[in-house]
Amino acid sequence: MRNRSGYKASWAGPGSLLGGGPRMGSARTVLGLALLAACLAFSGCSTDQHGDLDAYVKEVKARHKGRVPPLPEIKPYETFAYDAKDIHDPFQPFAPQAERKRQAQADSGIRPDKNRRREALEEFSLDSLKYVGQLEKAGQPLWALIEAPDHTVHRVKVGDHLGQNYGQITRITSNQIDLKEIIPNGLGGWTERQAALALKE
Repeated sequence: MRNRSGYKASWAGPGSLLGGGPRMGSARTVLGLALLAACLAFSGCSTDQHGDLDAYVKEVKARHKGRVPPLPEIKPYETFAYDAKDIHDPFQPFAPQAERKRQAQADSGIRPDKNRRREALEEFSLDSLKYVGQLEKAGQPLWALIEAPDHTVHRVKVGDHLGQNYGQITRITSNQIDLKEIIPNGLGGWTERQAALALKE
């Protein structure tokens, strides 16, 4: 079949699409345009989807980088030369030295005479006794007057004992009575201490 311009046209029916006729060309054009549109759409979606991520990465890279402080300087260890002649051995306890000191104080020779007969005022503690007066002769004190907690008055002189710590009178004045007591030292021995009983007015 020829048209007016002299070109021949033919129609092969529906099967001509597979044979490459004019309709087949149109279909291929439509299919190509569809594929191109799909690629462009996919590319646009991909670009839009990762655009924020790319911008965040660029922002992080553009940030000011921090500075890590340097490590502290480590001083070299100084060894210590131990001289056993001048310093106590750290692996030996101090007990022997303390024991020697305790024995020395225990063997000081100071101890009360527990074989003598106890005197009446040794029954009371020293702070419970009262120095209430004295008896004199020619200006010299002969006796000191001591009031016990039971309100009895006792006469005492230098060398007598009173109080519960083996107190012995060493001097009597108008104001007080001086004593020497013997007390435990806490290390198994005894020690002396000075005490006094003031006059009560």
